Amino acid sequence: MSSMNRLNSSTGWKKTRSNNKDQHFTNVHGLPCIENLVCSVDETTEPITTTITGNIPSWIKGNFLRNGPGKFEIGRSSFNHWFDGMALLHQFHIEDGKVTYMSRFLNSDCYSANLEHNRIIMSEFGTVAMPDPCKNFFQRFLSRFELPKPTDNANVSFVQYKGDYYVSTETNFMHKIDPVTLETKEKVDWSKFIAVNGATAHPHVDADGTTYNMGNSYTSKGAFYNIIMVPPNKVDQKDTLEGATVVCSIPSEDKSKPSYYHSFAVSENYVVFIEQPIKMDLLKIVTSKLRGKGISEGVYWDPKRNTVFHVVNKRTGKLSLVKYSAKPLSTFHQINCYEENGFLIMDMCCSDDGQAINNYMIQNLKKSGDALDEIYNTMCRVFPRRFVLPLNMDSDIPCGQNLNTRFNSTATAIKTDKNKVFCTHEDLHGDDLHEYGGLEFPQINYSMCNSHHYRYFYGCGFRHLVGDSLIKMDLQGKQITVWKHADMYPSEPIFVPSPGAVEEDDGVILSVVITPNQDKSTFLLVLDGKTFEELGRAEVPINIPYGFHGTFQNGH
Repeated sequence: MSSMNRLNSSTGWKKTRSNNKDQHFTNVHGLPCIENLVCSVDETTEPITTTITGNIPSWIKGNFLRNGPGKFEIGRSSFNHWFDGMALLHQFHIEDGKVTYMSRFLNSDCYSANLEHNRIIMSEFGTVAMPDPCKNFFQRFLSRFELPKPTDNANVSFVQYKGDYYVSTETNFMHKIDPVTLETKEKVDWSKFIAVNGATAHPHVDADGTTYNMGNSYTSKGAFYNIIMVPPNKVDQKDTLEGATVVCSIPSEDKSKPSYYHSFAVSENYVVFIEQPIKMDLLKIVTSKLRGKGISEGVYWDPKRNTVFHVVNKRTGKLSLVKYSAKPLSTFHQINCYEENGFLIMDMCCSDDGQAINNYMIQNLKKSGDALDEIYNTMCRVFPRRFVLPLNMDSDIPCGQNLNTRFNSTATAIKTDKNKVFCTHEDLHGDDLHEYGGLEFPQINYSMCNSHHYRYFYGCGFRHLVGDSLIKMDLQGKQITVWKHADMYPSEPIFVPSPGAVEEDDGVILSVVITPNQDKSTFLLVLDGKTFEELGRAEVPINIPYGFHGTFQNGH
């Protein structure tokens, strides 16, 4: 049995007939083992000093906050999926050219319960909580009929609402965090404010502080995707999500099988929801505990369905009558989105296969040799792409015509019917990006460029199962600049602008670089935003697991 088949039977990922089981997207050999990236660590609750090499610019003042899984076993039980590990919050405090590091486990209900019982009590994305062995057979049997409770293990990102910092995952629970001490303040439930069963960990913030997010709701009429707006200001100091409203509800094309989505796109006047053919079988998810399967078993890729772009006017909440679609694609992170001359330009990281989420079982991340190469080579690479959506549809234009009239743009938007447009993308890269395994974890100079025309973005190259290089892309000529060193695995690059910066790339890039095959040599890397050359690094004398997302809290 090939490891690909084994992989799918172990996770229950639903294969479709159109997908070749042994499809190899790349032919990479000799990948180094990275199992230490998913080793549990202890928290460091008091700030510790780091060893500085080079120069950390003295103008950087604030906290670089990071989130990700940090505990993968509870007692004798282990989590199956990387996304399931207990949330560990990290803080790099930068001031006067010096850096201190601290970390704390998120004091979530599931973390406390797991520790108290010394086993996994709460089911996560790929891990089923086993019934309590102390209960009698009948009680254990009945407990399987309970619906899976949404986890509050918010291990994906740091986000802001009304000036407060929260950690978030994709369920209805977030936790307010003190960014100075990393202490867990309060648990906030989206469903207490609006009728949603969760929200993404990637909200978008307008210049005035208004925040947009998305969450699902499940009703007797089927599943809906809801665009949420949270006002910028507090009415009361204790405010959390008060005043949150649903701007628009979009019905799922398939009532009982909505699409999975990790994020969405926002321009100055529009929100774009990308309905991709990664589907969630609600019946399978609801019965997962009964069947002793992880929630991930109810998530599958259906390449027979196209991708649909739903365009919603932010101000009116009206869904565009035009239905924009594209071939089946998978996207986790968007780069930027803006309007120009009647077109909506939407840039995002995409792949042509939606099964990657499933390869991140802990057992796969711990593989080595040929078995590790096999996992990597059977995963589709992710690349930056641009879609151009015409906002104005002239009824006189005949079908079959390309509505994208932008100069030098190879993306197409073909009118196929009265209110239907089929889009193809333009690659936002040259052939050289293939050498670095594509690009994910995209970031821009958000405060200056979000929802506006821009020139640069940054990301991680993926010549491994996790990021193993940092890449700066210049869209003028699609030129890349790369930072890469053997056995070093950088995290998502965060751009911090210089004080009073006028130019888009005037600032620094912050990234935490993990060294799984060297003990206690993780470091915070600071790169010059313009040249992409290393300015300095702050070495942390302890091991840190590879995380997901972060943000910079400016201390000025």
